[in-house]
Amino acid sequence: MNAIYPGSFDPITLGHLDIVTRGCRLFEQVTIAILRNPNKTPLFTMEERIAQIGEAIAHLPNARVASFDGLTVDCAKSNQSQVILRGLRVLSDFEMELQMAHTNKTLAEDIETVFLATSNEYSFLSSSVVKEVARFGGPVDHLVPAHVAKDIYQRCCAPPALNP
Repeated sequence: MNAIYPGSFDPITLGHLDIVTRGCRLFEQVTIAILRNPNKTPLFTMEERIAQIGEAIAHLPNARVASFDGLTVDCAKSNQSQVILRGLRVLSDFEMELQMAHTNKTLAEDIETVFLATSNEYSFLSSSVVKEVARFGGPVDHLVPAHVAKDIYQRCCAPPALNP
């Protein structure tokens, strides 16, 4: 059984990677499916995100990255995936995710949504939080893979100075 893990991943965080890693233990293949969302202005281009994620998942033999436009269920079908994998951080995530899962079920009844609770250490983490911290000059090394932190610092700001 294969799964897709859809999102914008701008940037991919350690929380995302936690879900992918755990998903790889449950499914034969996990495709990280990056949505081209015309309603968002991303920090990184699609090509940059594909490269960042590819490097971050290089150690996972059954994970891969792809991009898509349109409906998530269509992406699942085109990737021969029977499952949409989603992470849940807080209760408010559940309401929105459940609504999306029900909508997706009406569009493709043969595709299931599986929720994984985010590990405690990442329950606060989102791409938006990472970008906000970086914009104000804070460190993001503990929130994203090292190569992504480097890209963020080059794009947003210099890395914060270390305290002596």
